[in-house]
Amino acid sequence: MSSAALQGLPRTVLRLHRTALLVWAAAVAGLTGWLVYLNEVTAAATRRAERACAHTDVCIDSFDRFDYGTTVGWIGTLICYTFLAVAAFAGGALVGRELESGTARLAWTQGVTPVRWLTAKLALPAVAVAAGGLTLVLAFRWGWSAGEDLIPITHWYQSDIIVARGPLTVAYGLCALAVGALAALLLRRTLAALGAALATMWLLNFLLTRYRADLWPAVTRTSGRSIELPDNAWRVNWGRNADGYFAVYHPASHFWPLQWVETGIVLAAAALTTAAAYAVLRRRAA
Repeated sequence: MSSAALQGLPRTVLRLHRTALLVWAAAVAGLTGWLVYLNEVTAAATRRAERACAHTDVCIDSFDRFDYGTTVGWIGTLICYTFLAVAAFAGGALVGRELESGTARLAWTQGVTPVRWLTAKLALPAVAVAAGGLTLVLAFRWGWSAGEDLIPITHWYQSDIIVARGPLTVAYGLCALAVGALAALLLRRTLAALGAALATMWLLNFLLTRYRADLWPAVTRTSGRSIELPDNAWRVNWGRNADGYFAVYHPASHFWPLQWVETGIVLAAAALTTAAAYAVLRRRAA
């Protein structure tokens, strides 16, 4: 096997997909810059407006708070669903296009084994996805902490916010990369692989979001009187039965247990999918 061919694989991947990597870097920089502006400029203006009308019954600061909280929510949503773009890229451009055009098989005849070809294809994007995702998470966590007092309509347990504030962002991105590669290897058609990767990642996220409250034991309270929970509690179930009132909820302290359990599930899915991709590749290339 040619050492020059092996050394040239990362450069080839970078050259072929530099536009996508630049777009990803621009998206990370743009969202990070938006958070910086929001907290350094918008948050300061909102607090000044709040102080200026602290003794007024109806004040414009309530609208400023609404706008601030809405913007934070939108940024969290964009960060959360970056994995859909990764899935589309992996299934379409990264692997699917080269399989459909025959470029991959040509590379396999030039001193590069299929396994090393796929490894090179996945390694550089994985580093970019992990680094970009980590940057977004750190920026969002900083922005959330700095302006949490100005976020009246966004809660820690919202489906997109809980992803954007922790390692789930990186885990979903890496899983999307693996799912896109597997879809491309199975279907060998760019558009079909792109669609299948998108649908699979959306379904995975939907199911984990649907059952997220069950990933960690919730707290149960019972009382003969109506139960008042903290404002930041995630109410899973509540009501009244023969024994009195009850409430099942996750306190804010359950953020990290829920986060780590789901992250482990998504990373396990990524590892299994990656192994399946290599198994399919060996069979296709045999």
